[in-house]
Amino acid sequence: MKMSRLFLSIALAVASTCTFAQERTLEPLRDAMSESEFKAAGLDKLSPAELAALDAWLQQRVGQQTAQAVEQAKQEGRKEVEQETRGFFDFGTAEPIASTIVGEFNGFAKGRQYTLANGQVWEQVEAVSLAGVRRTDPAVKITPSRFGNKWFMKIDGYNTAAPVRRIK
Repeated sequence: MKMSRLFLSIALAVASTCTFAQERTLEPLRDAMSESEFKAAGLDKLSPAELAALDAWLQQRVGQQTAQAVEQAKQEGRKEVEQETRGFFDFGTAEPIASTIVGEFNGFAKGRQYTLANGQVWEQVEAVSLAGVRRTDPAVKITPSRFGNKWFMKIDGYNTAAPVRRIK
């Protein structure tokens, strides 16, 4: 429930920021520059029509670049949210999460928690065992199931997959 609210808060913040950025307009060059800057740039030599055309071009150019920056920020923000919330939400990606378990791994057992080097914490939710395995900082892959929101953890070098859920 907390993650749903966090995700909604992030989405609303990004949407309101993007709306603000798109509605913003530039002030005319004559108002934006000091008299000395205006003369130094040679803009005092332009007719009012030429100056208006330059202002319009700048307005359009900045608008286009702002729209591109907003779109890029949306994409980067979405990717960041996807990476941060993988395991909590399903975004349709089938890419496994690859990391290592921090410290000792002493086999699978229902209820065990596994802290990964990427900061994620996963808990085993069903009874699957991998008895007799003792490894330090083993590589793991956590893969989403094809149906539903189930995830499976495999230790590098073993075929046994334990159903897990992300808890942090």
